[in-house]
Amino acid sequence: MRQPGDGARVIRNGVPDRRAADPADAPTLVIHAREDPVVPVQLGRYLADHIPDARYLEVDSADHLPWLSDPDTILTEIEEFLTGSHAAPAQSHRALRTVLFTDIVASTQHVAATGDERWRAVLQRLGEITADLTERFGGTVVQHTGDGHLITFDGPTQAIRCAEAVRADAETLGIEIRAGIHTGECELLDNRIGGIAVHIAARICGRAGAGEILVSGTVRDLVVGSGTGFEDRGSVELRGVPGTWQLLTVDRHGPRPGSAEAQLVSTPTPGPRTAMRRSDRAVAVMARRTPWILRGVARLAPSTGRS
Repeated sequence: MRQPGDGARVIRNGVPDRRAADPADAPTLVIHAREDPVVPVQLGRYLADHIPDARYLEVDSADHLPWLSDPDTILTEIEEFLTGSHAAPAQSHRALRTVLFTDIVASTQHVAATGDERWRAVLQRLGEITADLTERFGGTVVQHTGDGHLITFDGPTQAIRCAEAVRADAETLGIEIRAGIHTGECELLDNRIGGIAVHIAARICGRAGAGEILVSGTVRDLVVGSGTGFEDRGSVELRGVPGTWQLLTVDRHGPRPGSAEAQLVSTPTPGPRTAMRRSDRAVAVMARRTPWILRGVARLAPSTGRS
């Protein structure tokens, strides 16, 4: 009887793992992304149907390398397939985070124009700049994404300011970036981050144009009064995310004169008298102008209470 792990092979998106043994009767796990743009999902289904006793895992992903977008699911399936069981998942918790994705515009053209060695130097320098600015604005670089970064912040204003600074420094290197920002609850697990908020930020970044910092309506609502100007880009559907989402681009020149945000910035902060009732304000005036009256009332109050 064949046991899991005895000469087992794993086929990911139609490509066998060459490190594994490949006898004809080996137990087989076929993993394929449902929307793989390189290898049609029908190929993975065909392999699973025509390999005896094969197990098939179809991942809800559009990546040719689905273990990068959904590593937990895939690693759990492979572990159970090879060992017959899997360890208990690591503990995670959810917390509110602002997620920033950055990406270099037209990176392939830059590589072709500058050459691999020079382009690697540019990427290294941009990575150093991003790390320094992220630390300055109180964020955390969670992951390098090839031509960009996944960064988290405790608040959206810091994320916007960091994205603006990275954009400015990137332009001095002769490149442009795009950025997407969203705030929502994220799943925190060790040094990684997950959840729908991360996917939303990634989809927003994908819709940003060259040099644009694109944010969700959630971010705009949270930073009201911060002095950040926005231009409405309308409501759109984000692939794989339910509903429609309002997107806005951060204005390079801040809030426009006469806009609601400009008026909010110029509005003075309300003082304590704003929330006081009329009777409280009268007592405050009395205490300031004729304090002896209040002292007399205070001395009489205890004797009145004992009678």
